[in-house]
Amino acid sequence: MTERRQLSGGRLVLATHNKGKLREIAELVAPYGFSVVSAGELGLPEPEETGSTFEANAVLKAVAAATSANLPALADDSGVVVAALHGDPGIYSARWAGPAKDFAYAMKRVEDGLKGKSDRSAYFVAVLALAWPDGHTEVFRGEVHGNLVWPPRGEKGFGYDPMFVPEGRSETFGEIEPGEKHAMSHRAKAFSQLTEACFGRKTG
Repeated sequence: MTERRQLSGGRLVLATHNKGKLREIAELVAPYGFSVVSAGELGLPEPEETGSTFEANAVLKAVAAATSANLPALADDSGVVVAALHGDPGIYSARWAGPAKDFAYAMKRVEDGLKGKSDRSAYFVAVLALAWPDGHTEVFRGEVHGNLVWPPRGEKGFGYDPMFVPEGRSETFGEIEPGEKHAMSHRAKAFSQLTEACFGRKTG
């Protein structure tokens, strides 16, 4: 097995233009001594997500940002996988929200697809890819399983959070406090693997 490449402090590009993801990832990264800058702040374009998996798209985005900025870059590709919709929206979760990125519309599309179906199980996937300017990448995947509810509840999350209730809870991700969500989410699980493998100790 190839040894993981370490990254300790310094500047790190967060390769996302999604404000919700940017906020969550910045909060997760903060204790490790990184000075973070977003792809949007650097004026980097959003690459077309042509991969057929979460892993491929995360790597594509991380490598594009790292090579353009000549800095290490962290990218996330995530979405919700709905069993009764044959895995949709999956890697197309953001696209289901349309050009306006209207996730109320996206959630309604999911709910319309579930009409008449008894299986409302779903799971969130987050894949984090850490890339260096030389093209080296490290990839980590996290999942959290649960069920979908309607109507959506809560305004504390983003994306599909207001209709997703994680296993063992009664609140949606839109109702759970951000700090608590960070401790249990798909992104937190992927991030935990990443920090153990690639980041130094927490600062402070």
